[in-house]
Amino acid sequence: MIQVHDSRITIKTPLPPLEVSTIDTSEVALTPPESKSSLHLHSLHLLDPECVTSEFDKLRFEAAAHDQLVFHDKQLHQPAADNSTLATSEQERNKTVSQPGQVFSTLLISSPYNTPGHHLDFSSPHLTTASRLLALALTALKPSTPTYATAPYGQALNFDTVLALLRDLIHEERFEWKETSFYVVVFRSQLKEGIDQEWLYRLDEESHREACESGGLLKYWFGKGDGERRNLATCFWHSREDAYKGGLGPWHRKARAAGRELYESIVFSTYRLTVTDGVEGYAFEEWVK
Repeated sequence: MIQVHDSRITIKTPLPPLEVSTIDTSEVALTPPESKSSLHLHSLHLLDPECVTSEFDKLRFEAAAHDQLVFHDKQLHQPAADNSTLATSEQERNKTVSQPGQVFSTLLISSPYNTPGHHLDFSSPHLTTASRLLALALTALKPSTPTYATAPYGQALNFDTVLALLRDLIHEERFEWKETSFYVVVFRSQLKEGIDQEWLYRLDEESHREACESGGLLKYWFGKGDGERRNLATCFWHSREDAYKGGLGPWHRKARAAGRELYESIVFSTYRLTVTDGVEGYAFEEWVK
């Protein structure tokens, strides 16, 4: 199982001043989508994905997807500070503030794949307001330690920064956040030596495209293998039902079949992320049927 000291990771944060998915497919009942077809964003627009980098490492390790969020108020684009910044200079701050001539979109960069077919469609009637806002906050996701591949999950990524941004968003959108849960998938892996890297990335990329077709994949993040070829990958889903649908395609079957060929080991875990009322805290709990 996931390398944590407990099966429950609970974090209370003070309010600031201001893909491969592989799950048990038995007896999964699909839930109906929310009736609302769109979310009117008071505080920001989404920059067209073509205007944002498609460089893997910037999207994985520098939270470059956050540059897609074009805020009406420049004070909002920078969530609570962590060990590194999403933007540090005045020039960098200004590029995320709404300016004349910018091209906007309903497609959110939600993974290291900033290419057609790999975005989250914000116009989908399937998504709830809470899921849309979490997806926006997850654009700030990146490692919080160089040892993310082996660190406890709650310490591997900058969840405090993500939740601080989510608090800002619900305030600006005038949205009353009630306790909400999401489905999280975690992969801890160790690759075999001398594998076909191109085939590995092809499997991952095509599986991610299939997963996006479910409409409920809010975020997919994966790192880079360490010196012992160990890595971490994680998915955040609107629901478990969406994860089930997202894993049904032929590329997912190919990826599962290639597992023994590519990996020394792979540990798959599923968690429930619960964000409490008002985004005052959050908890990761092992998913129990």
